[in-house]
Amino acid sequence: MSLLKLVGVLLDYPRDELWEHGSELLAAADDPALPSARRKALAGFVRGLLATDPLEAQDRWLSTFDRGRSMSLLLFEHIHGESRDRGQAMVDLLETYRKQGFELAAKELPDYLPLVLEYLSQRPPAEAREWLTHVSHIVGLLAARAGERNNPYAVLFETLLEIAGGKFDLAALRQRASEEPRDDTPEAMDRLWEEEVVRFGAEAPSDDCSPSTRRPATVQRQVQP
Repeated sequence: MSLLKLVGVLLDYPRDELWEHGSELLAAADDPALPSARRKALAGFVRGLLATDPLEAQDRWLSTFDRGRSMSLLLFEHIHGESRDRGQAMVDLLETYRKQGFELAAKELPDYLPLVLEYLSQRPPAEAREWLTHVSHIVGLLAARAGERNNPYAVLFETLLEIAGGKFDLAALRQRASEEPRDDTPEAMDRLWEEEVVRFGAEAPSDDCSPSTRRPATVQRQVQP
């Protein structure tokens, strides 16, 4: 299993069969392409996940990625929000996949990060790094937000930044994340649903990927390490 495939599997909704492939996951985490400290942190995440009851792990995933927009794994949520530009971006990304023979299931969204990583795991390393560089501003904010919340998923986003090879000031991003209003609290979710009753659309987020107030749709894929 490639490193990108591993991170994609670990970021995806943790279905029960994930626990059947523990040895494969740990072997993939020990990738010599990563520095020793990063390999150790990644392996620690895998061991922690495998030691967690599946129901608890699934609940943690939902609490992390399915409440609010700020931690959404749908990349275009952070770029286009619900604007019309998102639809065209989806079409363009789907066409890119099809040109390379990468077909999606009917209900899969092409900008879902674990799916993007699965695609990139099949592409040449230089191309994969270029893609990751293009979305690294989003991945960096996800890493910072997860880190600020002491969420173990932070190590996965940090690993992607390491693979991309860019230079990021995570301390500065975490400071920014600490100043953002949380959109995953019960109070924030209540306000969201109250707004949705009377709103027919949502503004696109700003260029700096600040979270807006639209809850993303849940996306779950079959885990196949």
